[in-house]
Amino acid sequence: MRPGAGVAFAMGEGDAARAPHVVVKDMAPPSPLVFDRRLLRAHRARAAALGPSTFLLERIAEDLSDRLAAVLRRFDRAVDFGTPTDAVSRVLAASGKVGAVIRAADGCYAQSLDERSLALVADEEALPFRDGALDLLVSALSLQFVNDLPGALVQIRRALKPDGLFLAALVGGDTLTELRQAFAAAEAEIEDGISPRVAPFADVRDIGALLQRAGFALPVTDVDRVTVRYASPIALMHDLRRMGATNPLAERGRRPLKRKTLRRMLEIYAERFADRDGRVRATFEIIWLSGWAPHESQQKPLAPGSARQRLADALGVKEVPAGDKAGR
Repeated sequence: MRPGAGVAFAMGEGDAARAPHVVVKDMAPPSPLVFDRRLLRAHRARAAALGPSTFLLERIAEDLSDRLAAVLRRFDRAVDFGTPTDAVSRVLAASGKVGAVIRAADGCYAQSLDERSLALVADEEALPFRDGALDLLVSALSLQFVNDLPGALVQIRRALKPDGLFLAALVGGDTLTELRQAFAAAEAEIEDGISPRVAPFADVRDIGALLQRAGFALPVTDVDRVTVRYASPIALMHDLRRMGATNPLAERGRRPLKRKTLRRMLEIYAERFADRDGRVRATFEIIWLSGWAPHESQQKPLAPGSARQRLADALGVKEVPAGDKAGR
């Protein structure tokens, strides 16, 4: 395979376990490097070896099950893309709405559920499926770490069949705001400047705009804010390590964290974000996003001026011209 090429698997119409056909696809030009993907893979492998902390993923998997139950159709071929555990794949398999379940993830996570499913080693920045190959693609706590999220969304939309569904949950901008503030305040006091120690994540409004830009129909976004209490900020940091979510920024500071800075950060965190019982709070903002690959059967907004009835008539009220006061 020539340098700069990626692999796309064109899934056949038969059993999911059938060997995929390999197609060579040129990859897009590199995007600005925000996340060190090699370091992220090392963090994920370490988390898998330690025994991952999965409470957020289990919560998201349960929520995804409810959202999928509201969709009145069946999906023959579904992909769980990049999710760090098998929680989402298990939900898909148990839903009764999915035929073949394919897990596509980092090597340490790419394990099939059973002999009826398929696992592929894949990177979230290079979707390994041909255009129009999938009926459903879901992803949990993975896409926030891609360097080119707009490009990844375009790849996902192209991989879906017409009227195929994309459903995902990713970390939003208010996640770990307490830790970010405590580190910034401590470094401002003790060191010469502030180092990026907590990754920046997208805002829900930006995500909605990116779905539209990627060409999804009927895009929807919403937010689930989760507050988790820990015995101490150190306990939170240990949990982040077991999530594979420690600092993956390409521009992270290379100098070791000073003990004095760490002690001050712990003090500030406890001063600002502790409850009366001494436990500290940590915010996790989960952004849910969904969209459909366009299809002629989908609902479309009416053209301006095409209404056949006035809103005032539909509501049974008197229409008041602009500038006039009601009751005059």
